[in-house]
Amino acid sequence: MQVTSSAVSLTVNDVAASSAFFSVHLGFREQMAVDGFASLTRQDAAMDVIFLRRGIAVLPEGLRDEHAAGVIVALVVDDIDGELTRLSAEGVEITMGLRKEEWGEQLFQVTDPNGIVIQFVQWVTPGPS
Repeated sequence: MQVTSSAVSLTVNDVAASSAFFSVHLGFREQMAVDGFASLTRQDAAMDVIFLRRGIAVLPEGLRDEHAAGVIVALVVDDIDGELTRLSAEGVEITMGLRKEEWGEQLFQVTDPNGIVIQFVQWVTPGPS
């Protein structure tokens, strides 16, 4: 198998709101968008993000009214403090403050207008046990 690209599809109520949030605050750009659908990419990201409006016929019938829940979009960054400062200055609400986990993950979270959680991660050397 050869994987040429990857994407995550998230079902939301307002495709335009999530697309705008990811574009303005996270540096993604729309590759394609029509009513109820937007595909976003970022040159340095390992995956694209697709937003589908709830109820759209392309979704399997049993999933059409489901909302992306329990999903975290994680972005690994080089300067987590800088990203936290930048997003705060842009008026983005930080929904989980900066924290460091014992296994070496430093992280914080924001949430887009449709409730999609975006987690910023920077890996650091774990402290002594």
